[in-house]
Amino acid sequence: MAALSGLIRVMERAARKAGGRLRRDFGEIEHLQVSRKGPADFVSKADMRAERTLYDELLAARPDWGFVLEEAGIIEGDADKPRWIIDP
Repeated sequence: MAALSGLIRVMERAARKAGGRLRRDFGEIEHLQVSRKGPADFVSKADMRAERTLYDELLAARPDWGFVLEEAGIIEGDADKPRWIIDP
């Protein structure tokens, strides 16, 4: 149970940091420049920054875990470890 509590704290800290970044970005419209990702799919720089913030925080806490990221794709971790799935 203690391991689960530690993991929840890691996730909460990462989410709060990314949320703070998103609040700043949405508060400053000039930071929301949109880039074309595909024919009908657009992604904002704010979304990419939030993904990077979550990735950095979670990687620091669990460096051997893998990732499935909306923008960056799959980043392999140890085969016997879980993966984070990030789609801000």
